[in-house]
Amino acid sequence: MFRFENLDIWKLAVSYCNEIYKITAKFPSDELFGLSSQLKRAVVSISANIAEGSGSDNNKEFRVFLNYAIRSNVEVISELFIARNRGFISNTEFDLLYKNGEILIKKITAFKNSL
Repeated sequence: MFRFENLDIWKLAVSYCNEIYKITAKFPSDELFGLSSQLKRAVVSISANIAEGSGSDNNKEFRVFLNYAIRSNVEVISELFIARNRGFISNTEFDLLYKNGEILIKKITAFKNSL
C-alpha cells in the first residue's frame, strides 16, 4: 500500500474529483476541450500532487506538493465561477462545489502545517 492511500486529504480530493467529473458531464459538448477539460485537469492535479508529495523523502518537499494541490484547488474554484457565469452549473451546484473545495483547502493546509 502507498502512503497516500491512508491520507484523508487524498481520499477527499478523489471524492471532490468525482463531483467535478459528474458536473462537467453536463457541460455542452463544445466545451469538451475547453472549460470541461481544464476543470478535469485541475481537479485531478489535486489528488495527484498529494500522492506525489507523499512519496517525498522529507516533509519540506511534501509541503511543496501540498502547496501545488492547494493552488490546483484554487484554480478549480476560479473555473467554477466561469462555469456558473456561463450557465453550465446552477447556483446550488456552485455553492456546494465551492464549499467542498474550501473544506478541502482547509484540510490540506492543516495537514501541511502538521508536518
